[in-house]
Amino acid sequence: MGSKREELMLWAKLAEQGERFDDMAKAMKQICEEFLDEVKQGTNDEPADLGLSNEERNLLSVAYKNVVGTRRSSWRMYSLLEQKEKDENSLKAKLTRKFKAQIEEELDKICEEVLNLLEAFLIPKASTTDSKVFYLKMKGDYYRYKAEYTGEEKRKQEVQKKAENAYIEALEKARAEMPSTHPNRLGLALNFSVYYYEIQNAPDKACHLAKQAFDDAIAELDNLDQDQYKDSTLIMQLLRDNLTLWTSDAQNEGQEPVDN
Repeated sequence: MGSKREELMLWAKLAEQGERFDDMAKAMKQICEEFLDEVKQGTNDEPADLGLSNEERNLLSVAYKNVVGTRRSSWRMYSLLEQKEKDENSLKAKLTRKFKAQIEEELDKICEEVLNLLEAFLIPKASTTDSKVFYLKMKGDYYRYKAEYTGEEKRKQEVQKKAENAYIEALEKARAEMPSTHPNRLGLALNFSVYYYEIQNAPDKACHLAKQAFDDAIAELDNLDQDQYKDSTLIMQLLRDNLTLWTSDAQNEGQEPVDN
């Protein structure tokens, strides 16, 4: 019989196969809270670490991205319905606002849960540049998600600043210690540029960041690690797609930029 940690990992994988992402997230949260002080033996590809393995880290990310993603989509839909409703006192308008408020409560709980895991367990125990950048990017992402639905202006500005600070810290570390073609560095640039475009309403900053990341990676493409080729080139394509979107009139047709 395997260890409790192995059991939770298998549970998370089975939950992913059945698209039961809330159960998947619950299992990965338990691993973070109970087992991160266990020193895992390293391999040639992955040094010994107190934090999550790469597989565990990716499962955690996938779980919460899906948990929060469905609710973000719902929130956007109800926001659009609210804007289109002409009579704000109609029953439909009232129920729409009620649904939207309920989703905001759920989003807040999920985002706070992830941010608490990051700040209490994952970031402090990250002993490699790869892990540190990954978790700081994740921190920026979940503050970005909070900024999407936070209505009160002062609070919204505070959340935005926390997102930006996390992204900046991650980007500085990535630029100093990671190759420009590394998938985590590219994914960070992708999401940070989306933050500038969607949250800060700063398309010039968004385009500059995305273009610089894309150009830097193109210049080093011949040195790209073959194991990372597929992931890196996919994110480069997403960067280029966003740049095309942002520098054309396509955004006027309701298209949204993509993130990682």
